[in-house]
Amino acid sequence: MLNLAYTSSYYGYDDLDVDSLLGNYGSSASAMQGAGIWAIIAIILAIVGGILVYFLFVKGKNEPKGKFTKWLKDFLSFKVMWIEPILKVVYYIGTIYVILFSFTFLAMGGMGVLYFFICLLLGPIIVRLAYEMTMMFIMIWHNTRDIAENTKKK
Repeated sequence: MLNLAYTSSYYGYDDLDVDSLLGNYGSSASAMQGAGIWAIIAIILAIVGGILVYFLFVKGKNEPKGKFTKWLKDFLSFKVMWIEPILKVVYYIGTIYVILFSFTFLAMGGMGVLYFFICLLLGPIIVRLAYEMTMMFIMIWHNTRDIAENTKKK
């Protein structure tokens, strides 16, 4: 008969020595210290880099000469917004997901058919309303930017 009882020897180790098991990899405490030091260095580099990019490139009075550098300056000064196409894709994904998800209620039977129709009809409407509410903020931004540009020219 096979004895499956656990022993205190940890498969041949009488005393569990963590340092010998880790070998040359070091302890988790030194890894955490290294991560903390790197986090501080990363914060300092990010602050210095952000300030340099702002004052040397974005805030600079010189107009960029190349097509890419002009696009990059517009991108870094947030004249180019990526949120609209991203939100459109998220809207399409969300609508398709809600429609496909509604079919899971058909497997329930009984009241599941009612839930299917409710989810199939109201789900895309709710996703559309949420999309339109977020787009209202973007439209307000567009209109405010246009008003600001028109008042500067006069």
